[in-house]
Amino acid sequence: MHTPLLPALNAESITFDGIHCYVAGDGPPLLLLHSVNAAASAADMRPLFERYRKSRRVFAVDLPGFGLSDRSERNYTPRLMTDALHATLAQIRLQCGDVPVDALAVSLGCEFLARAAVEAPARFNHLALVSPTGLQGNADLRQAEGSTRKIGWLHAVLRQPLWAEWLFRQLSRPGVVRYFLQRTWGSRHIDETLWAYSVQTAHQPGARHAPLQFLARGLFSADIHRVYEGLTQPVWMSQGVRGDFTDFRALGRLRLTQPWQRTVFATGALPYFEALEFGARFDDFLRSTRRGRLVTAPQPQRAVPAVHFGQPAWR
Repeated sequence: MHTPLLPALNAESITFDGIHCYVAGDGPPLLLLHSVNAAASAADMRPLFERYRKSRRVFAVDLPGFGLSDRSERNYTPRLMTDALHATLAQIRLQCGDVPVDALAVSLGCEFLARAAVEAPARFNHLALVSPTGLQGNADLRQAEGSTRKIGWLHAVLRQPLWAEWLFRQLSRPGVVRYFLQRTWGSRHIDETLWAYSVQTAHQPGARHAPLQFLARGLFSADIHRVYEGLTQPVWMSQGVRGDFTDFRALGRLRLTQPWQRTVFATGALPYFEALEFGARFDDFLRSTRRGRLVTAPQPQRAVPAVHFGQPAWR
């Protein structure tokens, strides 16, 4: 018997098309999108959700296959995740009217948010990308539209019924979850509340389906450089300098329509858990730009180490 999953956030819940979303606060809409890994959920967004519920109508989504959203066995793809965001936008419109949405995403969630923003540019106002994927190393990710980086044979091996559940149980053991969070933080001093919820959410029925697609690279887009280059909204990128996720060399090769603002924090890959100034920097970005007018992007506060860690198992 598994322990039923409790809500990650103390907030109202809405469910639509098998998608679960936390909602709280009043004011302009703000959409928060979590990262993807073996134990992902909207719990990633707790510090930002609590901060902004005081001044905004905040929506924090559990992506398909994670948290309290549908975890059925199906083909988990960037298209599925992007369509989930479009469905969330429709719900935001019902609650907040036809106004553009500010949005913040983390890690692989940035790829889904960017694609949704390219496909529906009028629906988004400002975009904040925290430790975005697709910018590591020297690969040119401008392949055919909608293509992914999936390793088909690997997914076929991972999903074999004889060992798929056993394999995922090994990846989601409490000590393993702690290990990968420490890699994300670049420190032993992780957020214990996030760790505890990550362990719980990874031990729900169907929890393995989306992560096994992720491990086979099926949720990574092979055309993501084209997608990033298609963004017309003001973009703020933030990152840390500790842990496995500090390689963003490909950013300098993107042919952007406008410069991205960029801030480097002396933290791990989830700077809003550690840096007290993160919220103030995000607020400054929201105030200093508007659609059609973007201030000059400042130089990063600290140089980013040119370190490449290969293909991460946790993102």
